[in-house]
Amino acid sequence: MIESTVLDYLKTNGLEVYMEIPETKPDEFYILEKTGSSKTQHICETTFALQSYAGTMFRAAEMSDAAKSIVEQLITLSSITHVSGPRDYNYTDPTTKQYRYQMVFTIIHY
Repeated sequence: MIESTVLDYLKTNGLEVYMEIPETKPDEFYILEKTGSSKTQHICETTFALQSYAGTMFRAAEMSDAAKSIVEQLITLSSITHVSGPRDYNYTDPTTKQYRYQMVFTIIHY
């Protein structure tokens, strides 16, 4: 399952990343979410969002920027043939006022 492959890779490379918001939230963390996928002739394309949560907007932006280089290195995995993006932007939650940045990237994989 590609979600576990990406999640494990991000964790192995030092990111505190979850698939859902933990009950006890750390001060800083990431949430990985699969936002869509398709399959053509046995080749899969999957889009992910990686949200960086922090106490300040600046820190959320720093975290997102630091995660970009790790996401780009997903290409080193044998099952992944292409990584596009990552693109990031301010994604602060207006309801909770929680600072976060969101990065979106797409991978092509087997």
